[in-house]
Amino acid sequence: MPPQRFDQARPFATLGAVIVVWLILPAAVKTFSRATFFEFTAPIATSASYVRDLQEYWSLRAHSNSDLVEAGRDLARVNASFAVSAQHNGELEAEVTRLEGLLHLPALPGYRLESARVAERDLGSSWWQRFVIRKGRNFGLTEGAPVIFTGGVVGRIKEVHAYTAVVELISSPGIRLAATVDGDSRPVSYEGGDNPTFGRPRGSVEFLPLDIFAQASQPRRLVTSGLGGVFPAGLLIGQLVKIEQSSDGLFNTGIVQLDPRLSDLTEVTVLEPAPAEAAPPP
Repeated sequence: MPPQRFDQARPFATLGAVIVVWLILPAAVKTFSRATFFEFTAPIATSASYVRDLQEYWSLRAHSNSDLVEAGRDLARVNASFAVSAQHNGELEAEVTRLEGLLHLPALPGYRLESARVAERDLGSSWWQRFVIRKGRNFGLTEGAPVIFTGGVVGRIKEVHAYTAVVELISSPGIRLAATVDGDSRPVSYEGGDNPTFGRPRGSVEFLPLDIFAQASQPRRLVTSGLGGVFPAGLLIGQLVKIEQSSDGLFNTGIVQLDPRLSDLTEVTVLEPAPAEAAPPP
């Protein structure tokens, strides 16, 4: 082969050799290499997130006093509303505990709420939808823990590292969970879908009963069923906006529109399962 052609083919030969070596490496070595690379690059994404928070802080400092006074009034109204809701929730929890004691029912699983800031997003691929949060093993996060926000389900913890964690969004094709249509107790199967880069996130649902109807003008809420023990029951997944009959004719399939705020979240809450308390003696 002439020297010039050999020089032109050298980069491709090197790339091919690297790919072959990577394919024959043991799975343990690949996992270790990937985790090491993620831990090495995590401080960069985390630092950039802190810089954005600092920029936002100084931009808020530039607001006038009248804007701050108005924001303070709005915050006071929100705090008052939350105080009433917290009191009502406390009364409901006390009533649930009383009924569990009277009926000798096992207690519902509890969760520890862990708020976390979003450090980095990776939403440009149709194969996965995920982002990185600024908490990891240092705050006791575990793989598989559900992640929520004010609009319902965000996703679940996919990977946990020393100071960060990767959250797989509910729109990702790798997410599959049991759900129910609001007002109906029959379980259906929800799965993330192939989402366009700049489009509204969506998913799909299977095994819908034939007597359930929904359309864009009259959507139905899709919520978690609580089956599987990962997500608590009643969390909003999205709006069921389209239903079609499946190929076998036994069930229907549907399209679920997810909350558009999923791609713009700055803070989420991780539901870490609380350790089960020892049951009192009978």
